[in-house]
Amino acid sequence: MTAQNPAEVTVIAAQPRACAPSQAARYSRVKEAVQGQGLEIYGAFRSADADRPAAGLSRGTLVLLGTGGRFWPLFTKSREYADGQPDPIDRWSSRVVTAIAKDLGATAYFPFGTPPYQPFVAWALASGRAFTSPSQMLVHDHYGMLISYRGALHFDQSFDIPPPVLAQSPCATCTSKTCLTSCPAQALVDGGPYDLAACHHHLDTPAGTPCMTQGCLARCACPLSQRAGRCSDQTAHHMRYFNPS
Repeated sequence: MTAQNPAEVTVIAAQPRACAPSQAARYSRVKEAVQGQGLEIYGAFRSADADRPAAGLSRGTLVLLGTGGRFWPLFTKSREYADGQPDPIDRWSSRVVTAIAKDLGATAYFPFGTPPYQPFVAWALASGRAFTSPSQMLVHDHYGMLISYRGALHFDQSFDIPPPVLAQSPCATCTSKTCLTSCPAQALVDGGPYDLAACHHHLDTPAGTPCMTQGCLARCACPLSQRAGRCSDQTAHHMRYFNPS
């Protein structure tokens, strides 16, 4: 996976559909649409919720999307994977999430592209389903530290969404703190900062081969990361983009 930096965003707006589904049905419809493309809902929040302010958004509902266990098998059958051009996952995400947004009457945002930049990390935290880990990397209540946000859908309407799964960060009850002890480069320390230079230096040596082929060992060591359903090919792809040779 790549290092978490201030996210870049591309915005593609779509006109609302004439017949809007009921509040109860809308979230289910979004979930069904994104899961059909190998994506999952990583979290959602409404601008009206005072305890989860919608950073940069004045109304409606924001739904955050990321890769799920079915993503990689579907992606590897796509034209973006096969064409040999740069940034295949970003291009796939743009095409697929834009199509979903158009069908559902939403505005699509992406954590890549060109300015203006939007606070995807802040949005993740506002959803109540992502938290700051001791290493300062994001940790998700289901996918642990193997998270990959691929886009967001913003709806002008406010509709019912499930409450967050956890009342506090999963790190609060984690006694092993393996995200701090598993980094062979010792680039991650309690409270940060993340030593990016030490990380890249390690990856450029033979000793970094396990990280390059299996994924960031610290992120993989998070107990919740086992739920991410990541195959080694997907993890290796992310690492090649994070540390190109």
